[in-house]
Amino acid sequence: MMRILLFLGTNVAILVLISFTFRLFGIEGLLQENGVDLNLQALLVMSAVIGFSGSLISLFISKWSAKRAMGVQVIEQPANRAERWLLETVRRQAERAGIGMPEVGIFDAPDPNAFATGWNRNAALVAVSTGLLRQMNEGEVEAVLGHEVSHVANGDMVTLALIQGVINTFVVFLARVIGHFFDRVVLKNERGHGIGYFVVTIVAEIVLAFLASMIVMWFSRRREYRADIGGAELAGRGKMIAALQRLQAVHEPQSLPDQFAAFGISGSVRQLLSSHPPLEQRIAALQAGR
Repeated sequence: MMRILLFLGTNVAILVLISFTFRLFGIEGLLQENGVDLNLQALLVMSAVIGFSGSLISLFISKWSAKRAMGVQVIEQPANRAERWLLETVRRQAERAGIGMPEVGIFDAPDPNAFATGWNRNAALVAVSTGLLRQMNEGEVEAVLGHEVSHVANGDMVTLALIQGVINTFVVFLARVIGHFFDRVVLKNERGHGIGYFVVTIVAEIVLAFLASMIVMWFSRRREYRADIGGAELAGRGKMIAALQRLQAVHEPQSLPDQFAAFGISGSVRQLLSSHPPLEQRIAALQAGR
C-alpha cells in the first residue's frame, strides 16, 4: 500500500509539473490564441482518473481474473506428491524472500509456462502449467517458481500497473489536446466537438498507445532480468540457467493473456513489443553474473 501511495504522490507531482511547463513555455497561450478553448488542468485530472482507473482495477482483480481466464486450480489440500512439493517449495522460497505465502495453482496447458499475479506481495498467486510440470525436472521447476516468487517480492505487478496508469494518463491527455487542436485550428469548428475531434482523438490514442506500449514493455523486460536473478538466488544459478535452456529446447510457449504476460516465464523473441527479453540474452546475463 505504501508503494501505491508513494507512486501516486509522485505522479500527482508530475501532473502539476506538466501543467506548470505548459504555462512556462506558453503552450497554453498558444492553444488559446488558435481558438483551442481547453482547460489543461481539468483535462490532466480527467486523464489521470481515466488512465489510472483501468490499470488499478485490473491490478486489484488480477487474481480473480487469472483464475477465471486460465482455469487455475488452486492447491488447497495437496492430492499427490507433486502438489505437496509445489506448496513446500513456494513456502520455503516465500519465507526466504520475506513475503506472505502465495496461493499456488496449476492450469491446464501443454506448453511450459508460469505466472505470478496479485495486487499485494503478501497475498499473491503463483501458477504453473501442466506442460511445465511434465517437461521440466524438479530443479528447473524450482527455478521457475523462484523467478515468479521474485516477481512478487519485487512488487512487479504493482510497479507495472502504476507505470501503465501513468502512460495511459499521457495518452488520454495528449490525444485530446491533438483532437481539440485539429478541430479548432484545422477544421475551424468554433463550438462543441465536431466529427473531426472524435476521429482524430481516436486515431491519436491508437498511435500514442502503440508507442507507449514500447515503454511499458521496456520496463517489463528490465524486471525479467531482476526476476531471473531472484530465481537464481532462491533456487541456484545453475537451475535457473537450466530452466531457461529447457525453454529454448521446446516450442515457444503459448502466449498468456495480456494482463499476465509480463509476469510469465514465456520465452518471447519479439523485441520492442515483447514483455520478455530473448532467452539467449537472459541466459547470457546469468552466466555473466549480472
